[in-house]
Amino acid sequence: MCRLFIGADPELWESVTRSFRMDGMVTSVRLEHMFWNVLEDIAARQDLNVRQLLHQLYNESIDEGHDLGNFTSFLRVCCLRFIDLQLNGLIATESAHDFDALPAEEILLKEREQRAASKNRRAVNSTQH
Repeated sequence: MCRLFIGADPELWESVTRSFRMDGMVTSVRLEHMFWNVLEDIAARQDLNVRQLLHQLYNESIDEGHDLGNFTSFLRVCCLRFIDLQLNGLIATESAHDFDALPAEEILLKEREQRAASKNRRAVNSTQH
């Protein structure tokens, strides 16, 4: 199993820092190539570039009242959630997709239900061992 991970292209985990302006201030974000690749995919689906996507994610998160003290961690979680939503069939894997047209509340509810069912399965499995 580990060969699947250690045999991957080392470039995937090499960090890259990108700087951009957000609300008049220069901000730098350091992420591994693999995360930048996912952000590029998400941005392309929205007809945005990565800088525009990051700005939109930041602003909408602030509007929701989130504390983004660690914006880089937030972006990593966004990337993993994007892949997880695809793997769980909650959003399509094809590239042409308008996220604004998705039934977000319905998807979030289904995601919560799937996570609860998964948590229950893990709890049952741990008591059986």
